[in-house]
Amino acid sequence: MTATELDPSGVAAEFRAQVREDVTRLAADGRSLRVVGLLGQETGPAATYARFAGRGFQDVGIEFDLRRVAPEDVEAAVADANLDPDVDGVFLYYPLTDPRGDRWLRELVDPRKDVEGMHSFWSRLLYENQRFVDPDRSVRAILPCTPLAILKLLQKAGMRGTDPSAPLAGVTACVINRSELVGRPLAAMLANDGALVHSLDLTGSVTFEPAIGRHTHDVRDSGVTRAEALATADVVISAVPSRSFELIRGDEIREGAICVDVAEFTNFDPSVRERASVFVPRVGPLTIAMAARNLVRLTSVQ
Repeated sequence: MTATELDPSGVAAEFRAQVREDVTRLAADGRSLRVVGLLGQETGPAATYARFAGRGFQDVGIEFDLRRVAPEDVEAAVADANLDPDVDGVFLYYPLTDPRGDRWLRELVDPRKDVEGMHSFWSRLLYENQRFVDPDRSVRAILPCTPLAILKLLQKAGMRGTDPSAPLAGVTACVINRSELVGRPLAAMLANDGALVHSLDLTGSVTFEPAIGRHTHDVRDSGVTRAEALATADVVISAVPSRSFELIRGDEIREGAICVDVAEFTNFDPSVRERASVFVPRVGPLTIAMAARNLVRLTSVQ
């Protein structure tokens, strides 16, 4: 078996087309959209990401205003964007300060302008499996754009469950990374749709039990090893930002598994492609499309 490579650019193009239609519709009603991006580095991954994001937003008709800021000026820049009636969305490109400071910055972004979906207002809805903002269920909650992109790619790759009422019932997933940016929200999203998720990081492993028979998922310490998690997983997502990470090998994964590489440095050995059914080498283009999609949805709560 040789894995089919799923290029996120093609999937992103499908979503961009829909967003472009939505932006055109809003423009016809006199509503233009503008995103402010805050960047602290002239070079490096954050600068590259910001550059591609700018192209992605502009491609669908959204104005993108990239502002370079010093660490001591970031809070004021966020406040300015929050208060500016001509700014509809705010995108932060990390690192802007230090890890603790960056977590605080996420809380300073007005949730109504949070295209990344990382504010605790949105996180609480996610972890409580509340999919709408209002009691009438007319305004959808915003989901974090990178985990959402991964979920859309998994769906495109053929990830399916066995129960129509729980779309991922019967699916076992392994997520290596439990950060608040990627791993933890992704595990919650998968489990809320019915999957059993083994979540691994440097501190050990926990299992996200599926939200079947209850409103939301449950999390428990599990002690599941890397070998056990990989051997049983239908889908494997790894997002470890380190060159020293022990690459996932083909002989570790279940034959026919779907594998997604989210890391800055590859997390998968080439041998994985000889055993997986689908391999996704990157996620970035779809993350940007999901951020643009989130922005359109935020117009309903602004």
